[in-house]
Amino acid sequence: MYKNAIIINSDTLGKGDREIGHTLLGTILRKMLASIDKPDVIIFYSSGVKLVVRGSYFIDILDALECAGVELLACGTCVSTIGRNSILAVGRTTNMEEITDIILKAEKVVTL
Repeated sequence: MYKNAIIINSDTLGKGDREIGHTLLGTILRKMLASIDKPDVIIFYSSGVKLVVRGSYFIDILDALECAGVELLACGTCVSTIGRNSILAVGRTTNMEEITDIILKAEKVVTL
C-alpha cells in the first residue's frame, strides 16, 4: 500500500502560460527530489506521460526520484497514444485498474 501518491496529468503545472507551467513543474519536481519526505509513487496519465518518455526535459529529475525509491507509473494507453515514437525512459507502464487501486488505497493523493 502507498502512503503518499502524486498524480501528474499534464505536461505543465497549472493552466495559462505553458512556459511558466513548464518551469513550475520542473521546480516542484526538483523540490520533491530535495525533500526528505518524498512521495511513494507518482502516477502520470493524459499529457502528463510526456514527462516520462524519451526526449523529455524532466528525465534526469525523474530518474533521480526513481533512484531515491519513488515509483513512477505511466498509463500505458496514454503513452501509446501520444505518438508512435514515444518510448518510456523512466518508470513503468500500468493500467487504469492499478491506478484506481492506488488512488483508492493510498492515505493521501495529490493531483498537480
